[in-house]
Amino acid sequence: MATRTEPTEAALPERRPELDAIRILIVIGLVFFHSALVFATDDDYYVKNAETTEVIMIVAGFGVVWAMPLLFLVSGLGAWHSLLRRGAGGFAKERLLRLGVPLVFVTLALNPLPQWLRLRSAGADYHESYLEFLPRFYDVHLEPDEFPFLVQGEHFETGHLWFVVLLLAFSLILAPLHRCLPRERVRRIGDRVAQATLRRRGLVLLPALALSAICALAGMEEDYAGWHRWSYLLFFLAGFALAADDRFRTVMRRDAGLAAWLGVLLFLATGPGVALADEPFTEMTALAITTRTLFGAAGWCLVVAILGLLDRRRSRQPRAEPNPAPTTRRRLYGYLAAAVLPLYVLHQPIVVAVAYFVVAWTAPILVEYVVLVTIALALTLAAYELLVRRTRVTRFLFGMRS
Repeated sequence: MATRTEPTEAALPERRPELDAIRILIVIGLVFFHSALVFATDDDYYVKNAETTEVIMIVAGFGVVWAMPLLFLVSGLGAWHSLLRRGAGGFAKERLLRLGVPLVFVTLALNPLPQWLRLRSAGADYHESYLEFLPRFYDVHLEPDEFPFLVQGEHFETGHLWFVVLLLAFSLILAPLHRCLPRERVRRIGDRVAQATLRRRGLVLLPALALSAICALAGMEEDYAGWHRWSYLLFFLAGFALAADDRFRTVMRRDAGLAAWLGVLLFLATGPGVALADEPFTEMTALAITTRTLFGAAGWCLVVAILGLLDRRRSRQPRAEPNPAPTTRRRLYGYLAAAVLPLYVLHQPIVVAVAYFVVAWTAPILVEYVVLVTIALALTLAAYELLVRRTRVTRFLFGMRS
């Protein structure tokens, strides 16, 4: 970890457009993923189609193993640069504004809608209006045992904002640690680890063991995209550590091919356990534990592979001009990169609302799915453009910089 640098002295990091591309693709992909859950047999989504298929969970499983872990790791990379530039206090303040404000606002303003539609779609005998339902959603109590999801209630939920809750909690844990840890000693340890991974091929894959242990012993949580909540802390801290030394980046490019093959093989090896175990996420049988162990290792390998392969591709491209002329592609890229957090917090209430009407149709699953994705994606982008990005107040409420 680097020694402390005053915010005004920190050099701006090299822009890595592939990291923005990862964030954009994952968030846009969530519209496709959550739309698919409407038609999945083995998932308790808010609104369910009468006709479902088991194929969706098989296909979606490969995305689950790497997508959200990669989002946390990329967030950890960004946290290192933000802490270096702002210092611990400035970093904590920035995260409270950028993450805490949209978390509170969207939880209160938008998250009741999916829960209300769940009740309405569950049975024809539910006639409570949305306004009548709101007090029941806001009827909450504190549950310290569920940290960091402290606020709980019969109908209350953070829903898809669990990512924002965890990211905010991890950031606020990291800020005082960064201030208090003996920096020179940490820097020496980081230097030795970076040198060792550079010398020995495959050493960068060792964190897979820690993730396997968490998945095997603590279980996996379906509400948090299949991973245990504290697994994501390891991905976040790994991103923070990897950002501190460019040698890690070199190693990930070098070992990306090995990580890709190993990750795919480990993921395929989880198939029998997922199919045969009664509760593969939680039960403590040998089959379930082995399955979770393989899943945890596959996740780390695939994250390393994706980052390394994308960085390889970028390193082979000719160096761009310092101030390239704006093009339509660059404008679109910049537009979506700034929209990632608002699109994330907006997409699920919109997907659920559109699905509530789509599942009432009588049409093949593929037709309903295409219609659902098309309308939900268009409405999410329109809501961002027309209701979020155009005013200071709404930009602040959705965590955007002014």
